[in-house]
Amino acid sequence: MALRAAGRQSLVDTVVEQLRGQLAEGEWKVGDRVPTEHALAEQLQVGRNTVREAVRVLVHAGMLQSRQGEGTFVVSTTDPAEVMRDVRRAGIRDVLELRIALEAEGARLAALRHSPADLRRMRAALESLEAFEDAGEQSASGHHELHAAHDLEFHTAVVDAAHNAALSATYGWFSSSVRDSLVASLGDREVPSIVPADHRALVEAIASGDPAAAEAAARALLETPKRAIEALLATG
Repeated sequence: MALRAAGRQSLVDTVVEQLRGQLAEGEWKVGDRVPTEHALAEQLQVGRNTVREAVRVLVHAGMLQSRQGEGTFVVSTTDPAEVMRDVRRAGIRDVLELRIALEAEGARLAALRHSPADLRRMRAALESLEAFEDAGEQSASGHHELHAAHDLEFHTAVVDAAHNAALSATYGWFSSSVRDSLVASLGDREVPSIVPADHRALVEAIASGDPAAAEAAARALLETPKRAIEALLATG
């Protein structure tokens, strides 16, 4: 099956996606030699340099292998990066499911047991998270880790406001997994970003002393990213 013309203004990533699609569709099987740069350039109607860069991307991804003097051969028709992305997203989903169980109950109890100091801690953590985002720190080195740390501090404050030592200890042990999943989510452009408004709604629900509203707010905050992750896994 002939390759579809990519167009004269195509970028390297467009050609990468086109070649990746042809590999997935069985245009070439594992072990086959792909056409030369010249032939691909003619078929895709792009320059040879563009084809060369696209092939390098697929070599780096582990789908193609260049052999000196022999050509370029197919070693995999599945992009390992896509597989690993699905594995990472499945891990995020698992963490989110457990977070919902722990944080929803923590929020419910926090509505009943919180102190003024607990509310101050939650609001201070939320203000720090919002200030981080407003300051444009996302462009700084290690921004995902810092962003995750601010968000985790808020959720830890909510759980601690339940004044249940066993729950706080469990969440503390689990917090490294929460942090890792947050960092992974922040680095995935297809996963919804953290929404401070949802966090504010949770604080206000706890402050109102309504356990049902607090539990619902905690669940709503985490259900949105969980549904997004599940949709990505279903279409992946």
